[in-house]
Amino acid sequence: MSVPSEKKTFLGFGLGAVQCGLMLFEAYKSNNFKRFVILEVNAALVEAVRANHCVVTINTATRNGIIKSTISRFEIYNPNDQKDQASIASAIHDADEMATAIPSTDFYDLGDNSLARILAKNINPGKPQILYASENNNYAAEILLEKIKTYADDNTLSRFQTVNTVIGKMGGVIQDDVTIQELGLDRMTPDSKTAVLVEEFNHIIISKIRLSHYQRGIEVFQEKDDLLPFEEAKLFGHNAVHSMLGFFAALRGYTFMSEIRNDRNLYEYGVRAFMDESGAFLLTKYRDFDDPLFTKEGFTFYATDLLERMTNPYLRDEVQRICRDPLRKLEYDDRFFGTIRGALKHNVRPTILSKAVLGGICYIIKNKVDAGFPLPSSAEELNSDTVRSIVTALWKNKVLNDFDKECLNLVVAQFDDFRKEFMQA
Repeated sequence: MSVPSEKKTFLGFGLGAVQCGLMLFEAYKSNNFKRFVILEVNAALVEAVRANHCVVTINTATRNGIIKSTISRFEIYNPNDQKDQASIASAIHDADEMATAIPSTDFYDLGDNSLARILAKNINPGKPQILYASENNNYAAEILLEKIKTYADDNTLSRFQTVNTVIGKMGGVIQDDVTIQELGLDRMTPDSKTAVLVEEFNHIIISKIRLSHYQRGIEVFQEKDDLLPFEEAKLFGHNAVHSMLGFFAALRGYTFMSEIRNDRNLYEYGVRAFMDESGAFLLTKYRDFDDPLFTKEGFTFYATDLLERMTNPYLRDEVQRICRDPLRKLEYDDRFFGTIRGALKHNVRPTILSKAVLGGICYIIKNKVDAGFPLPSSAEELNSDTVRSIVTALWKNKVLNDFDKECLNLVVAQFDDFRKEFMQA
């Protein structure tokens, strides 16, 4: 691919699945950049990429198979390597668009060479620069900007904007040799132990660019004035149903999410949770919001498309990956109770997603997850009282108001049906 020298510079933090398979990949495909730079703290990965002449391979799962693509001609530096410091400073100073894709916002300001510190030191006040915050947090852009402000003054940041993202793209880093061989995946580099496998979906929503006359290089992303409705559709729709199906699939003994396609009852649960619970409350809440997603036709397409993508056999998504971090998913304001609370406020009774809470509790018990408090030794010991005590403990013994109790009562009311469906042979 020939890129004219007058085009932009892209810089990414991290080289995991989101960066490699989305941010860097879309920048590379856009033909709007002349230079690509990655900052990665995994020294072994940096050396492996350099040994392969800065070429990495991405596997993309379509509905019909796997497509393999390569990204080349990029630079990679390690922020913890003193020899790379001058190159990193120059790259940040020259960058037009940047993207973070690290495990969480908790890593924004850890250590002397933290992301926030090196950005603050090297942002260029003489040119407009934007940064896509790709971490799974509705306020990632604001959190990062506040961290940067600890080390930079307003003048330095006058032409710099952090941008929130709503990323519905699924995928991950595959380490299992059997899966890599069965799907015929190419590893990131010939000597790498891992392969990047992502879906082809790239309809990413971002917050509005406020910099005057700024033209984005990654043109495929869609700007929205108000991101909150889309963030809630992601958390209370996509994330809630995906996690629910993961916990239910684990109880069924499935290894891959694609096995749900052969379980019509479980697949139908996904349809009903999307349309009759998440969708019903979101369409009511945002009935006056002017966007096709928040219409019956738009949300039906959204749900149908997501269920097909969630269970795509070529994506080979592991049930255990979907169930990871179960304690967080059962927190007071996260996907399940956030949906339950929102649904009840809009006169929707979310019984299926209430059962998802019970699925999550069973998963925690069966996998002996350290919850920080005593749990039953087996899921068979669960009853209505233990469900209540576990949820309130997960909520850090929060004092419950009447509405909180109503939400919890709805979960407990599903216990007998849940036991029959998922806990009895």
